[in-house]
Amino acid sequence: MSNRSESANHHYDEKLRQILKTSAKIFAEKGFHRTSVRDIARATRMSLAGLYYYFTTKEELLYLIQEHCFLTLLQRWEQASKANTDVRARIGIFAENHLSFFWHNMHEMKVMAHEDESLTGEFQDKILVLKRRYVKVLMDLIEELRKQEGGGEVDLRVATFSLFGMMNWIYTWYQAKRDLPLPALIEQMLRIFFFGVLRAGKIEERWFTSTAARQKDTFSLWQNIP
Repeated sequence: MSNRSESANHHYDEKLRQILKTSAKIFAEKGFHRTSVRDIARATRMSLAGLYYYFTTKEELLYLIQEHCFLTLLQRWEQASKANTDVRARIGIFAENHLSFFWHNMHEMKVMAHEDESLTGEFQDKILVLKRRYVKVLMDLIEELRKQEGGGEVDLRVATFSLFGMMNWIYTWYQAKRDLPLPALIEQMLRIFFFGVLRAGKIEERWFTSTAARQKDTFSLWQNIP
């Protein structure tokens, strides 16, 4: 019975991931409000009754996509950063984690950016808790860096959301054939953040995970996390 239960749970999780991935693509292309559940049913080749087994409303579906994004980002950050005590390295790891997510999950990124205000009530409240938790991670890191190296004249919120601002909108301009590959993009953004455009300092390798590891990691949002 236990094995059957585990198999059923695995099947449920895999099917839900498929639904969320497909729905994120459609929401990104058509917009949340212009997408119907029938659109999702056609794309997933499922019946409406079959879809409603996994969610009760279209708004809950949007919530599940955003929840999975934030939980994935937080879990990967916690796994990657726990062995490192250098604050610059941890900021580098945070930026790498964040940009890797956007790089490999452009549809989900667009949905998170464009449908930020489409959730209401309890769904909105729950996502706001996750969002604040995630922002606080970076804000605490920058505050630690500021205390360690000076720079008290820099406003903490401005510094935090400036870095997020650089990272969050790459889907509006990034072109794979024209622009930098992911490792170079991460390095350039951190170089600008730490030193500015005119004081291009040296980015140390210890601030990152290995280049080889970055190139192998596809960071698909819909793969199981080990």
